[in-house]
Amino acid sequence: MSKLPHIGTSIFTIMSQMATEHNAINLAQGFPNFPVDERLTSILARLSKENVHQYAPMAGNISLLEKVATLTATSHNRNVNPKEEILITAGATEGIFATIQALVNPTEEVIILDPSYDCYETPILLCNAKPIRINLKDDFTPNWEVIENAITSKTKLIIINNPHNPSGRIWTENDFTQLEAIVEANPNLLVLSDEVYEYITFEQKHISVHLRPKLWSRCISVSSFGKTFHITGWKVGYLIAPAALMNEIKKVHQFLVFSVNSVAQAALSEYLDVVDVFSLAGFYQQKRDYFRALLLETKFTLLPCEGTYFQTASYTAISQENDIDFSQRLIKEIGVATIPISPFNENGKDVHCIRFCFAKDDATLLEAAQKLMKL
Repeated sequence: MSKLPHIGTSIFTIMSQMATEHNAINLAQGFPNFPVDERLTSILARLSKENVHQYAPMAGNISLLEKVATLTATSHNRNVNPKEEILITAGATEGIFATIQALVNPTEEVIILDPSYDCYETPILLCNAKPIRINLKDDFTPNWEVIENAITSKTKLIIINNPHNPSGRIWTENDFTQLEAIVEANPNLLVLSDEVYEYITFEQKHISVHLRPKLWSRCISVSSFGKTFHITGWKVGYLIAPAALMNEIKKVHQFLVFSVNSVAQAALSEYLDVVDVFSLAGFYQQKRDYFRALLLETKFTLLPCEGTYFQTASYTAISQENDIDFSQRLIKEIGVATIPISPFNENGKDVHCIRFCFAKDDATLLEAAQKLMKL
């Protein structure tokens, strides 16, 4: 008997497979199509000939842990202990899985804010715990009254995603004030903060949980080198959490993957000495602005894009089809693959919006927009 009877092929896989079958431009799955920084590939090539091919320490390459601590201090003015409060993970997904498995017990509840990324629910179910799915407002901002009312004596964890995938919205100061009040009122409540797009925000700067001292003792943050340095296939991320929580997470991590790719960790450690992570926002803002300008020539209505490399758009002026049918028709008839939003919602809520990934070279974005203008 299946432990996960309702889990099928993800919408990302389905749309990417259809894109391949129909030779469509893939703006669906969130991976860049432009080259990786030559400085990083040069470091990787050199290190591949050196003695870095055996197991890394379970918690991570010592040098990389120290570089992450330095990055956190530089980015957020927060000092964390690299030996006790940081864990290098096999991508953000493994970090999320290990955290939930370590900290959530059977019959406890975990709040997920929909639309949500699809890796949150499964580890909760495998804990024999209960996911509590709460819809964001139609503008993809948190409904704090509903969230507060959903918290019970069984609520162990709330998962937040900021900057938010799929909407591209980012949280405000007021959002964090509301979250802090809820955490203070519920002493057993923990926060899992998915911040994999933390360095990709635009006019309004990202507010990290690392900037909120009231949350530090109760919060686990998730970051992704794959998203930050557009090396998604490397599958390297990291967690930051207080030592007492991290000790429990490490127990699961140790028997899940033991340690993370040693060559990748060594390369990232060196790369952090030469790369400017703060230039990433400007790079992606140019792409966002270019793509938005192109889409203004279409019938799509563009929603705010404050962070991530995703642009959400309403197609209500084009069609009243459900978002899955519309997205599949885009692939077959127009030749552009996107992601419908309804699969991110437990109840299948359909607001007639789709998500474009603009982490593509300009020629790809132009060709895609020209096709979309035919609608």
